Amino acid sequence: MKTYLINHLRIPGDIPNDAGLTYLEQVEATVAPFGGRWLAQGSADVVEGAWPGSVVLMEFPSRDAATSWYNSPAYQAILPLRLKNAISDLILIDQIPEDFTIKGFASEVRRAIRGG
Repeated sequence: MKTYLINHLRIPGDIPNDAGLTYLEQVEATVAPFGGRWLAQGSADVVEGAWPGSVVLMEFPSRDAATSWYNSPAYQAILPLRLKNAISDLILIDQIPEDFTIKGFASEVRRAIRGG
């Protein structure tokens, strides 16, 4: 099951500094061995609420691949470049099953509330 990484990214001044650019130049090489790829990146059109900054959406073949990448020595070596030069809210979320419906999800929640 695929896992997605979502990064709510805020860069002070909206333009990466030298260290931020160094991170960007190096991060792709750390992701490739784990099958990760970028699906979307950039500013978003906010239709509800607030979302200062931009978004990064990545896909990994599995949760294990995503966490293995994040914890890999190669990524951990460059991680401080991002942490010291940007504000990020980083999450991992798994793909839903092919047969998922939101109506079915609501039914499951109703069953759980009723206790059975």
